[in-house]
Amino acid sequence: MDMRFLMKQAQEMQKKMEAIKEQLSHKELKVSSGGGMVELLINGQQEIKEIHINPDIIDPEDKEMLEDLVQAAVNEGIRQSKEMVNEEMKKLTGGINLPGLF
Repeated sequence: MDMRFLMKQAQEMQKKMEAIKEQLSHKELKVSSGGGMVELLINGQQEIKEIHINPDIIDPEDKEMLEDLVQAAVNEGIRQSKEMVNEEMKKLTGGINLPGLF
């Protein structure tokens, strides 16, 4: 194989990856926990954009419950965001799993 061809292919893939990263920064997911008591908005780069907490669950005597609900929402948001990234990467790689690209 021609080395110039391989370098060109690698450069094209890198450009496509950068474009996907940019697109993912604008794709957002809404995730909730506690039956909607805690909601968050997260993008495809695992950046939390918003957190909303229903005031009805704010109990100074039970802050651990609120902490648990926030943690659950964040973890689910990260999981779903990574899933979204993996789906976009499959489109780029033709379904071949290349760990570590993002």
